[in-house]
Amino acid sequence: MTSTRLSQRKKPFVSRAFPAAVLCGGALSVLGCGHETYVTPVVSAQDAAPVVSTNSTHDPSAPAPAPATFNVADLAEKVKPVVVNITTMHTPPPGMRSTNPFDFFFGPHGPQMPERPMAQTALGTGFIISTDGYVVTNAHVIEGADKVKVHLFDEREIEADIVGRDVKLDLALLKLKKADGLSQATMGTSEALRVGEHVLAVGNPFGLGHTVTLGIVSAKARSIDMGLYDNYIQTDASINPGNSGGPLFNWKGEVIGINTLIRARANGIGFAIPIDTLKDVLPQLRDKGHVERGKLGLAFQPITPNLAKALGLSSPKGALVSDVAPGGSADRAGIKQGDVIVSVNGTAIIHADELPRNVARNVPKSNIKVSLVRSGKPMDVTASLDLLEADDEDKPPVRKPDGPTSANPDRYGAEFGDMPGGGVRVDRVTDPDSELERGDIIVEVNNAPVLDARAFETAMNKVSSGSSALVKVKRGRATRFVAINVPSR
Repeated sequence: MTSTRLSQRKKPFVSRAFPAAVLCGGALSVLGCGHETYVTPVVSAQDAAPVVSTNSTHDPSAPAPAPATFNVADLAEKVKPVVVNITTMHTPPPGMRSTNPFDFFFGPHGPQMPERPMAQTALGTGFIISTDGYVVTNAHVIEGADKVKVHLFDEREIEADIVGRDVKLDLALLKLKKADGLSQATMGTSEALRVGEHVLAVGNPFGLGHTVTLGIVSAKARSIDMGLYDNYIQTDASINPGNSGGPLFNWKGEVIGINTLIRARANGIGFAIPIDTLKDVLPQLRDKGHVERGKLGLAFQPITPNLAKALGLSSPKGALVSDVAPGGSADRAGIKQGDVIVSVNGTAIIHADELPRNVARNVPKSNIKVSLVRSGKPMDVTASLDLLEADDEDKPPVRKPDGPTSANPDRYGAEFGDMPGGGVRVDRVTDPDSELERGDIIVEVNNAPVLDARAFETAMNKVSSGSSALVKVKRGRATRFVAINVPSR
């Protein structure tokens, strides 16, 4: 039985914690799964040595390349002592009881056994980051746990306290009780990790402790619709239930990721949290038990090719500011609707979803440098971040059309009508490629306010034939920008 952290959201990703139920009769559950065996030839130290390029153009400051071959057995022997198996126990919700074997024969009115709560356990993995007993794992591994036990490589079993957790990043920090003689993992850097590098995963799949699998980095900076801070390492190293929270090592034996998810119904598609992400929040997890993040106080959206054209950008890169919270950090810094944010503290924002995680890496009250483009002109501003409160998960209401509507389809791919109180309502979208949605309220065309459908038509007639207009709309409670293509006249 595997726990799916996303089953309620109907997402095709599966967390790698492995839950089990221990019934009152001490029932034994036997799980079967297919396994692939990878045989890696052991090479000599001479064969394993990195090949040094004699090219005179080689940059001496560049990181040393990974060797084409290396001794996987030696690497596994080196890193396994820092990997731990985690077992959590928690009390079931009120009303749950142990399975009564008499129910099968006599139904609910047959002989009854004494009510005893059903013990529930879950299995996961972690790794030791300090000799005084701090252990890192996934937050979902210890979710709801009343007791946490950690099984070490030397067969010792030690209870652990939960020091801190961050559910947004799915990270947790534990502290072993009365631990000594511990090995400590070396944390590398995921930023320097290259696609194609060999990686080693060590974990506790299906309770099979310290299982080692080998693979490569398939991709970096993967966004898989798990949240605002998606930034996963994709790997084909085998990851199974029970691997959650386990380390992903590079060929040097450094931890460069924390194994977390796999793609359901797929082979060789697993995801790990970059170790640099852990480094950003580790001090707060240790000192506060939770993570406080900075907030810029704005809404943003991706830039489509049509929007890039309307904004006069050479490519659809960056994050388009669609709304600014009055009095918030962005507002105080002078950031405005329609600005395109292209970097934060010197880190380029290529895709819009990179903006929140680059801002959230900074603590409240810290100053960040925001580079943006406004009306085609680059500029820099400094923003002092506010505290990011709990996310508002309420969905914006859908605005239903009211009042008179236009009789005929408009040549801009939609039917429009006057909105009581000002603005132009989109009553129906006739062009399947349009960025407009039914119920949108158009309030500006190329930064010029429009109060009714006639003003909208006048503003659109001023846009050059064959180009695109930048249109600001109200969509529920949110403000968005869309591009409307102007047909040739």
